[in-house]
Amino acid sequence: MDPTQVDPWARWLAFVHPAFMLGVLVLLLLTLRFGLALRRLRRGGRPLGGDQVKQHVRWARVAVGVLAVGFLAGPVSAVWLRNWAPFGTLHGGLAVLAVALFFSAAWFGQALYQGRSRAATLHGGLALAGVGLAALAALAGLVLLP
Repeated sequence: MDPTQVDPWARWLAFVHPAFMLGVLVLLLLTLRFGLALRRLRRGGRPLGGDQVKQHVRWARVAVGVLAVGFLAGPVSAVWLRNWAPFGTLHGGLAVLAVALFFSAAWFGQALYQGRSRAATLHGGLALAGVGLAALAALAGLVLLP
């Protein structure tokens, strides 16, 4: 039995993870926007501004950090509030893939920032795919709301 159907407190708490992750998705989109601005500079043959790179990196570190927190809260919410198997839904599977893409993008991004890589296109592609999968995961999660 789903505790959110009988306990008002559990029902309210079941909306914390989705609301938090919606904020994370907005943060990811803003970070992507900064990254796309850097891409435009790079593709136009213009030098990347140090402040712009630092701004993107700063936002990206926060975005990936809060993404990790929200991702870990998902299975906890599923088990504790809903009595569900963690990752037993399409939403959970898409979230796992999205997080894997974001962590990969973060790894390549850190290597770019430290000058150990020139894989900017791969970094951006992983991040863009991650945003797309995160949006799909959010849509798949709508049917799971109490």
